[in-house]
Amino acid sequence: MSEKIRNLFGQISGKYDLLNDLLSFGIHRLWRKTAVRQSACSKGDKVLDLAAGTGDLSIEFFHKTGADGKVVATDFCPDMLVLAEEKFKKLGLPIETKQVDALAIDYPDNSFDIVSIGFGIRNVDSIELCLLEMARVLKPGGKAVVLEFGKPQGFFKIIFDLYSRIMMPLMGKIFLRNGSAYDYLRSSSAKFPCREAFTDIMRITGKFKNIRFSALSRGIAYIYIGERK
Repeated sequence: MSEKIRNLFGQISGKYDLLNDLLSFGIHRLWRKTAVRQSACSKGDKVLDLAAGTGDLSIEFFHKTGADGKVVATDFCPDMLVLAEEKFKKLGLPIETKQVDALAIDYPDNSFDIVSIGFGIRNVDSIELCLLEMARVLKPGGKAVVLEFGKPQGFFKIIFDLYSRIMMPLMGKIFLRNGSAYDYLRSSSAKFPCREAFTDIMRITGKFKNIRFSALSRGIAYIYIGERK
């Protein structure tokens, strides 16, 4: 991931949670819960959460793994991890944190039952390389879980496009004094390959089986799951 993207997320880290709640009307929390439920995460599992940001998805996984398992929240932006650590400490959760590049995951092969990445894979320089790294650190039969923005279809697409092009940058300017940050998030989401285009990339890696996806909120976001061969 580029230094430019790292700096961008560092700049907005302090109000990242607030903006996510405002821009999604809090629905992003339900999306994360749904992703964890679909992952079939269970007590005792070892989970690696890439691009964990301020740690919300990691927390949802910990609710399933319990203290018998292990959840590691990682991000390439240290400012985000500082906020995640504060959140975990406040909640009394023993979730580990580590600065990690999703294209060069600093863990041995076959280490985790689940590897997740929420709203982060669109920021990597190579989606295929990221998926290969996720597969490498997964145990055979383990699951890669990707939660990412998509492209709504039909009439809802018109409404969403207007909202993302006008409201998202405006909210960024008002609350962050940085409209370019959320303009980047909008444009990166629009370019991201969703639905079958993304599952095709998963298949190209040759590392996953039982690949599937499901739409959230009429396609605003999608969950992709593949099992390590």
